[in-house]
Amino acid sequence: MSNPVFDPTTWFQSLQATGVQLALPELLWYQRHTRLLDLKPGRNAQSKLAGSYLARSKGRGMEFDEVRHYQPGDDVRAIDWRVTARTGRVHTKLFREERERPVFILTDLSETMRFGSTLLLKSVQAAHLAALLGWHCKAQGDKLGGLVFSEQQHVLLKPLGRSKGVLRYLQALLDVHQQQQTNQGMTLANALAELRRVLRPGSLLYILSDFNQLDDEALRHLQVLKQHNEIHCCQFSDPLELNLPDNLYGEALVSAQQGSPAVVDLNNKLKQRYQQQQQQALAACKAKLLRQGCQWLTLSSAAPLLSQLAGAYHD
Repeated sequence: MSNPVFDPTTWFQSLQATGVQLALPELLWYQRHTRLLDLKPGRNAQSKLAGSYLARSKGRGMEFDEVRHYQPGDDVRAIDWRVTARTGRVHTKLFREERERPVFILTDLSETMRFGSTLLLKSVQAAHLAALLGWHCKAQGDKLGGLVFSEQQHVLLKPLGRSKGVLRYLQALLDVHQQQQTNQGMTLANALAELRRVLRPGSLLYILSDFNQLDDEALRHLQVLKQHNEIHCCQFSDPLELNLPDNLYGEALVSAQQGSPAVVDLNNKLKQRYQQQQQQALAACKAKLLRQGCQWLTLSSAAPLLSQLAGAYHD
């Protein structure tokens, strides 16, 4: 599948977006692009509520699964008479029960996420992905809940269905990003601990963060959550965090002209050492999350979200 045509300049102008501030129109825009995502479960759905995902347990339901030989106690209404007539032995139909799988999105809008050197802040890119996930949930008929947090505040949302669940989550993104509420903030570990209280077994959890706060406590919470839920970790980065530019502008300690900026040339050895350290940190973070059994995806704040997802989900 080819990447969608996307002109950031035209997009920014049409939605009056800046890449720094967050506004509702840019979040609503993603409703038209849910086809890029596929949230089919990678593990058995465990919730007992009716919904749109198939569980492995056999029983009466809307989705035919297979036929097998009739056994004493089977419902005679499920006998497959065609197979019975063809084989000469009584066969019965089995069905997969339909189960609901709530979707939770944990969006990190902390201080380290409010950085971007090229196109968007990492926090804005994360909000865009959260919006896209939310609209996909609505299209699939899933209930959406989650948590949006920063050091200053957080909003915890229990699952709701249809447009109400999505719009409520988008409002939480706007409130936390614009710091319009005054309740207590939290860390990534605190946020995961909070989700442990509300996640039901069989849920799908998306964590959108740079994972700069991934410590031992956060990993312990992840380990518990992963036992009964499917977890996808989306890590956001910025090019300037991974690679230093050829030169930096800074204040000169000694300058020919008082107060003028100085250009600091960075030698290749320093740049290579910095790049190696950052790549090692990224690889270590990925390894920790994969050891917990989480799915992992890295996204940049310097490229349109749609073009990145087109490659990530359709390779």
